[in-house]
Amino acid sequence: MTKKGLQLYTIRTLLEKDFLGTLKKVADLGYEGVQFADYFDTPADRLNQALKEYGLKAAGSHVSYDQITGDGLKQVISYNQEIGNDLIIMPYLTEEQRTGLDDYKRIAEELNKAGAVIKQEGMQLAYHNHDFEFHTFGEQTPFDVLLNETDAKLVKFELDCYWVSYAGLDPLALIKEQRERVVTLHIKDMKETNGEKQSTVIGTGQLDMKSLLNLGKELGLPWFIVEQEHFEGDLMEAVALNSTKMDELLKA
Repeated sequence: MTKKGLQLYTIRTLLEKDFLGTLKKVADLGYEGVQFADYFDTPADRLNQALKEYGLKAAGSHVSYDQITGDGLKQVISYNQEIGNDLIIMPYLTEEQRTGLDDYKRIAEELNKAGAVIKQEGMQLAYHNHDFEFHTFGEQTPFDVLLNETDAKLVKFELDCYWVSYAGLDPLALIKEQRERVVTLHIKDMKETNGEKQSTVIGTGQLDMKSLLNLGKELGLPWFIVEQEHFEGDLMEAVALNSTKMDELLKA
């Protein structure tokens, strides 16, 4: 059964002030897991203890490209093994890292190498998309290159439904097309304010959240990861509302 998790980047400003205390509040709101974007210098054994105490599972860790492909990978693996996480996700590429398709081919090669090391440790590497992976360079997109140049067993995808839609594509169709490569979904809704696309509480925007959740369940995905980046009020109130809305959509 697919579980409900929160991408902690959503509340990073609160975590900076009280990391473990805020995790407890997330658990109290009904989330079963959390996906990390930072550990705020918390020792792995202390974080593991807190997760167990709060009844939370690790639902992935966003780790920078430089850490994944550099000398720090062994430390990343060790830390995540200690907190019970088996999914390492490359979350973002800077503009300098992605100037053209040749860059993506090189990135794919490096991800294959890292993915092999991660796989040997009983874990999985995944790539998290934004919209720029779907920009066309000639007849190809960076997403095409990443799909074709990475080993399907070594590199999976965390599909961000918001960014797929932002790029003008149908996330439902893409998930169906790449069902063997998608290991988790970022569930993030979209609204338009004064012509600008922004994220919003799930179930209150333009994306067909019900169909996305049903497809995720059909595919047996382990996690639905809630994320929101734009807010009109209190952060934790939005996090709570996202939790409630997802429960309603899953029961409907």
